[in-house]
Order: sequence, then C-alpha cells, then structure tokens
Amino acid sequence: MNTLSAALGLVFLATSLCHAQGAAPKEMPLAYVLHPWQASMPKVSAEAYFTNLPADGKIETPFLLKFGLAGGWGLAPIKKPLGGKSGHHHLLIYSELPLDIMKPIPFSDKYVHFGKGQMEAVLNLEPGVHTVRLLLANDAHQLHFVYSKPTTITVTKKNSTEPGSLVKKGLSLLNIKPGDKLTTPFRVQFHASGLNVGHLQQKDVDTGHFRLLVTPSGGGKSAEMVFENGQTETWLSPPAGGYTLRLDLLDNAKPGQSLAESVIVAVDVK
Repeated sequence: MNTLSAALGLVFLATSLCHAQGAAPKEMPLAYVLHPWQASMPKVSAEAYFTNLPADGKIETPFLLKFGLAGGWGLAPIKKPLGGKSGHHHLLIYSELPLDIMKPIPFSDKYVHFGKGQMEAVLNLEPGVHTVRLLLANDAHQLHFVYSKPTTITVTKKNSTEPGSLVKKGLSLLNIKPGDKLTTPFRVQFHASGLNVGHLQQKDVDTGHFRLLVTPSGGGKSAEMVFENGQTETWLSPPAGGYTLRLDLLDNAKPGQSLAESVIVAVDVK
C-alpha cells in the first residue's frame, strides 16, 4: 500500500468514527445473504475499476467506457441518501484522489459525477495520452476508500461516430459468452447501458437492481440471486454441469416490473 493509500485509509477510519459518535446515522442497506451457489469474493479489498479497456490501452474516441464495482459495494443514486457500502461513481481525468475526505469532490471536466447510478460514460477525448481513474463517493460527494489505480490510455484518433449512438439501452454479462467453459469460482460482471442502478429500498424512479437466475440445463430449480443493494457483480461456484444464466434489471419503484429485456447465456461449469 502506498503512502497516499495509507493516509486515505486513516482519514477514512477517523471520519467514520466521528460520524458514528456525533452524526445521525443514515438509513442502512438491507442485509445481504449469499446463495449456496455463490462463492465468497476471492479479492477482499473493495475496488472501482474499468471493465472494457483494451489491454494495450489504445482506443478511438468517442468510446463508451464501462465501470465495475467489487468488494460487495453497490450503486446508490444521490437523490435518496443511504449509508453502508453504497455510493456513486466519479471519473477522474488527469486528477489525483482528493486528500480531504470531508470536502465534496469538485464538479468539473476533470471530476465527472455519475450521481444517478450510471455504469458508463462516453469519452470524447482528443488524440494523445490521457490518465483516468474511478472513485466511489457518498451522496454528499465525499470519497469512499474505493477507487481504481490511475490508468493510462492512448487515443489513437477521433472518428465520426455520433457519441449518443454508443449508448443503447440494455443489459449484458460482460465477461461471460455463450458456450463458455468455466472453472469455479468464476466472476460474473453485470452491466446496464443507458439505465441507472440503485438500492431497492431507495425506491427511486428510473432505477433498478440486478437479479441473476442460474438454471441447470437438465432441469431442476433455478437459483435466484437478487442484488437489492445495487451490486454489479458476483462470484459463482455451482456444481459441475450445464447452466443458463439470466440477468434482469428489476424496477426499484414498480415491484415486479423489469426495466430492460433479459439477457440469457448458456455455459458449462467444470
């Protein structure tokens, strides 16, 4: 852990203790219990990260940059404050992590806020080398100790694509393809494009929470996993065999309704 990370950790701990002693607590997220087919997260630390940058970091713009969130944390729109492991993404461009956790993250073209529970942003940077990173913060825009390392990207050219055309409302399982042969435990990353994600208990209009159904191919009861606290990934360890994975985004304001067409993928588990 570097000096900056250690300092932020101490500031975060001290601030949390102060809040616990003096401030009125916010509403807390619902308790989350793992299904037997879910695996404990191999990586203990919380992390915000980019899910679709190429390994060499070279892109053309406009580019739809997608966000991930690990460690059991979930997205929560700022309109209805919520405590616990919840927050919203910020995209930092050429910017360091703020040192003062009590100060709100600035609003500027270098600190882009996603307070509605978005999981993506359209980059329209000019050709050249750029540094980007993700940071999670609470409803008051005060940072959590949940962020990504700085990532260097190279924009090779700007093309003629209309930026708005890159956002197509729908769901996807980012790292799972039809016919994949998977070894347990394996990670399943959810994504909602053109849609907002939040906690069920916020009951915020135009937001949803993910549900994953894992159904044995030979028949049998589906395993239902509902991510009511705005989580955007999970780890699975079902028995060996064939399965279909179905991802839904359930409406937080209208129980029983979906916000997008389901995505269904068939896989084999070793």
